[in-house]
Amino acid sequence: MVLELMVVRKCQFINFNSGRGSTTDHVLNLDIDDTVAITHDVFGSRTKHCCCSLNASASFSSQVSSSTSTISTTSQSSAAASSQPPISTSPVSASSSSSNGNTTNTETVTSTETLSSTTTLVNTITSVPDVSLTSLTTSQVQSATISVTQANTTGAVHTSLETSGHTSALPFPTPVFNATSTLSLVQTSTLTGAGPTATANVTTIQAGNIFVAIQTDAPPSQVTSRGDHPVPTLGIQQQQERLQTNKFYANFFLGDQTAGTWTHPYSVAWSKGTGETGSWGLAVSHIERDQLAGSNSRDPSLDAGQVGFFAAPVGIQSMVLSAAELDANSTLTTDTLTSFSVNVNLMARGAQNPTITFPLVQGMAFITGSYGGGTPMLQSGIGITNLTYAGAVVGNTTYKYRASLNDGFDWLIYVTPANAFYNENSFTLLTTGEIQGPSGFGGHIQLAKVPANSTDAENVYDASAGAYPTTASISGSVSGTSGSYTISWTKAGVTSQQLLMFALPHHMESLAYESSGGITDVQLITTTKGMATAIRGDSWTLDEPNLPIDMSFAPWSPELGSVVSVSAAAEDAINAAGYAELSQNISQQTNVGSLYYDGKALAKFATIIYTVNDIANNKSLALTGLALLETAFALHVNNQMQIPIVYDTVWGGAVSAGSYNGGSSGVDFGNTYYNDHHFHYGYFVYAAAVIGYMRPAWLSEGSNAAWTNMLVRDYANSVTDDEFFPFQRMFDWYHGHSWAHGLIETADGKDQESSSEDTMASYAVKMWGRISGDVNMEARGNLMLSVQQRSLGLYYLYLGNNTVEPADFIGNKVAGILFENKIDHTTYFGAEPEYIQGIHMLPQMPCSTLTRSKEFVQQEWDAYFGPQGIKPVEQVSGGWRGILMANLATIDPVNSYDFFSNSTGNFSVDYLDGGASQTWYLAWSAALGGSQAGSGKVRREAAEGRGKRTVSLVGDEDGFIGERSARGSLRSSRLRQRTRR
Repeated sequence: MVLELMVVRKCQFINFNSGRGSTTDHVLNLDIDDTVAITHDVFGSRTKHCCCSLNASASFSSQVSSSTSTISTTSQSSAAASSQPPISTSPVSASSSSSNGNTTNTETVTSTETLSSTTTLVNTITSVPDVSLTSLTTSQVQSATISVTQANTTGAVHTSLETSGHTSALPFPTPVFNATSTLSLVQTSTLTGAGPTATANVTTIQAGNIFVAIQTDAPPSQVTSRGDHPVPTLGIQQQQERLQTNKFYANFFLGDQTAGTWTHPYSVAWSKGTGETGSWGLAVSHIERDQLAGSNSRDPSLDAGQVGFFAAPVGIQSMVLSAAELDANSTLTTDTLTSFSVNVNLMARGAQNPTITFPLVQGMAFITGSYGGGTPMLQSGIGITNLTYAGAVVGNTTYKYRASLNDGFDWLIYVTPANAFYNENSFTLLTTGEIQGPSGFGGHIQLAKVPANSTDAENVYDASAGAYPTTASISGSVSGTSGSYTISWTKAGVTSQQLLMFALPHHMESLAYESSGGITDVQLITTTKGMATAIRGDSWTLDEPNLPIDMSFAPWSPELGSVVSVSAAAEDAINAAGYAELSQNISQQTNVGSLYYDGKALAKFATIIYTVNDIANNKSLALTGLALLETAFALHVNNQMQIPIVYDTVWGGAVSAGSYNGGSSGVDFGNTYYNDHHFHYGYFVYAAAVIGYMRPAWLSEGSNAAWTNMLVRDYANSVTDDEFFPFQRMFDWYHGHSWAHGLIETADGKDQESSSEDTMASYAVKMWGRISGDVNMEARGNLMLSVQQRSLGLYYLYLGNNTVEPADFIGNKVAGILFENKIDHTTYFGAEPEYIQGIHMLPQMPCSTLTRSKEFVQQEWDAYFGPQGIKPVEQVSGGWRGILMANLATIDPVNSYDFFSNSTGNFSVDYLDGGASQTWYLAWSAALGGSQAGSGKVRREAAEGRGKRTVSLVGDEDGFIGERSARGSLRSSRLRQRTRR
């Protein structure tokens, strides 16, 4: 591929030629009027960046399948709608119908790739007096009459990771821990009340309202408050409800407030005087699938797919809603921050009220601007070829215009004046870049893109025009193994009109019958969530019929249920490993100056204790370890760990003190900045559930329960009126998964790396709810897990038949990092196959087999870690080897068990990461079928043919409780006697 450019201003090409994570820059300066031929090496490699905007007329030619094609600056709109093509092999065109660019995927900060195409429009705002506007008749078509200047339409693709708030540290401690002492086992006969006093046979669950308060009082007194959070509440208006930190709109109060916000299928951004329009309004963009960049980004040592990442260009101003009164002295504020919505206000200089308010709600079919008396200016960085006045569509209240853009797509403009005397038929196309309406406009203007090849889209939009959502609420219930949740929108504008909202693919799969009647044939592609479908209705109900209510602490799979019965040999191996691991220095491993690492270590030892008690039947060893674990956990409850938790009164959350007083935003993986709270705190919550299960009296001692509930309220709060914490900080009920990215501006929107730790956090909520007696919390955790099972299977974990994500990408099997605007098959901490795939495996817990099906694990294993894979497992070292082999238990429990029991001679403690244990991995692989009596062949047959088990919780004669399978009572008394020491 050769790109020839006549450069009209000086710029730099930066070549990061050392591959992913390179920090070596190579700069090529291009002087004014230089002509340069840039070969395929610059844009066809994953390790090249361009960080400038080339102000040039460019012609592109690309050799594809032995044929040469010239890339037009406008998109073939009909093709865009009829199929979802793979990522284009052409460079990124800046127009909205672009061909696509080849970009890089290193971990170097601030690199972008920009290419430009030529469009005719103006880039200065030019308003005219009302008398100069045209009074239109229905169906009258306007073309631009004012002479225009030539400008470039430029979109940028951010090809590297923005590492602010992130660290390159691995997601687990790496030292190999050895026993440091000899355990003195407790005598169970001397203990009283050493376990639950009642059975808790969980076979059903009933919760009519799963969104009720967990707790309402302040955090425990040992958690001190601070009001000096390092991130200010830029432009946020005071509100009663606690502020959200991890929601889709956070860029509006971070950085310079210009980074994008994705409502899906649209994105919006404050123009702030930039871009092709030079506007001060809100820019609206929609990207077609054939505009995605990322071709030739495959690294064969990392990526089993045909590309290593894909990204949508940002900065393309398809349409802009603005006002003539907005200028360089304008300000942006936000108000009414909720889990689903926000109001964005643009204020002209000296204005007492917003010039325009934009109620932004996830999935909205129209971008709506509510005007407070300004002069409407609608602009486009792509260029408007003509504007047609279509007349009234809702009685005498809402009026439609049709703007045809230079890329071949139409955008509909709906004008709903509050004043009956407003000249709604006088919106005039001044130039190919600007439309002006009469001054003094009160009311709202809405924009919607017409999909290509849609014959009914305008009728669908017309039927909902004038109405718009302002916010949403959620309700939910669980009955037995079935759960449902309803998203209901608050409506404004012409409220007699039914709302039109876009659903993502996982919504379409679970949409209840009573909501399905509103499905339309209007579809627009999203950046990273496949095709969005417009649905009429003021609410949706979504059903999840297979909640994993029987999942407990024991190894679990959808086919087997919970399993606690393993062979005598496995029990012996588990006991031996458990004794060795509980002889390690627990207090040292659980207080290392990182909430993330501390939580992982606490959860590790909690799992060991549960395992030796309930699976290996060694109560004495379990209670000995429990005493040590309680001491380590108490250090955190008392807030005496190396870096304590503080309550942040500014944003309303429990955060690490690490980044205060000048500390880096990356301290403890950005916890102070609200990064990764569900990852960090989920481990603590799980550990607390195990302690409470082992010794129920612990729940009522001191502030144990209140401290744990504080963590749940911080990351998974159940109500909107909590005085101290926001509703569901991390989990996004619209997207069906969490966002890990907190209070740090990001060019590609919110993101999340570890899908498996996301589900672990929900699993912890479920189990803490069960053990603490909060049935609504337990039900909510079950429903969240089922929603995640559905959404992760579409957006994070890709079977070969996935049709949601680009076909060129799904061969990678996992997302790597999922952003709102791109998916990058990499990690923040390095680029190795075991890192990228493994971050979606750890920790291996009962919920792992819910989201990671056998079919998926088999496909991923064959592509990456099997004999013919990119990196066979034998080539993987360190803790990642253990993670991979534990994951293997899902499809080959025999080989997994043989590895961890060292029957093959290949196991080493070096293969255990700091958050994993041999004890649990033995139990995990044995229970899933790796340790049945007999030879390996017999064991494999047993693993494949064993039926599902039911679980009950039963007490023994000592009052101590443990999980027992329905078959557990058939065990011989010899095994019981042998394991009670």
